[in-house]
This record gives sequence, structure tokens and C-alpha cells, in this order.
Amino acid sequence: MAHLLRTITLTIALLALSACSDKAEQEMLHKAVAIEASDECHLCGMLIKHFDGPKGEAFRKEQGSTVFKFCSTRDLFSYYLDPENKRNVSQMMVHDMSKMPWGTINDEHFIDAKTAWYVANSSQKGAMGATLASFSQEADAKAFAEEFGGNVLHFKDITIEVLL
Repeated sequence: MAHLLRTITLTIALLALSACSDKAEQEMLHKAVAIEASDECHLCGMLIKHFDGPKGEAFRKEQGSTVFKFCSTRDLFSYYLDPENKRNVSQMMVHDMSKMPWGTINDEHFIDAKTAWYVANSSQKGAMGATLASFSQEADAKAFAEEFGGNVLHFKDITIEVLL
């Protein structure tokens, strides 16, 4: 009898774990969407491809595969840091600037914004002026900051005050 109870308990635990991992996988299923010439920034309405620097994309939990595109990482974070949006955004992506020159856009180099490193207050400008240079590796962010100035921050350190 004790063996049967352990087996049932183990089966229930495995099913619960399986359900949790399926949910996590579903949330990370989104891939970056190519930025087209006519795409407008979800926050400010400017044409995204008209400006230098890293861009951003966000997916909301309740809107499935709908992607919200941003002309700069600054606009992406301005959108995300709004409390209403923050709890509803399931995934965010930014360009890895260690893999593409500042003046180009290459959609093959999107990375998860929540694991990225950022340089705030550098001399490099984006669509809305000052922006956050985004990198997959902290060492690349530090090298960028040495060349162009600014402060190296991780995703969790980005606040409205940093954007101001």
C-alpha cells in the first residue's frame, strides 16, 4: 500500500512539473519578427528603420503572437516599465549590438531583453536621442562603455529614472 501511495504521489508531482515546463516553453516560443520598412514604433509612431541603434520587440500574454515593435530600446523600456504593461508582457527582445554596427539593423541578432546587459548614457544616439545599447555579454557592454561612455546595467537595474 505504501508503495502504491508513493507511486501516485510521484506521478502527480511529475504531471505538475510537466505542466509548468509546458507553460514556460509556450511563453518562450515567440521568435523575433523582421522589422519592415513601413513598421512604426508602438510607442511614438515613428518609422523604425529611419533611425540608428538597437530596436526592441515585445509580446503580451493575452495577445498571443502579436508583436509590438519599438524604434529604440528606450521606447521599449518606457512601454514595459508602465505597471499595466509590465505585468502583461510575456517576452521582450532587443538587438545584440556586439554583433551589428550601430548604423545597421540586422534582425538575426535579436536576444532576450531580460538576460541582456545595457549601457545607459553613452554618446551613441538612437531614435529618441539617448538610448540603451543592448548586449548579450557583460564584457561587450563594458567595452562599449569604455569607448562611448555610459553606465553598464543589467535588465533588472533599468528603471524610469535611468531613462530620464
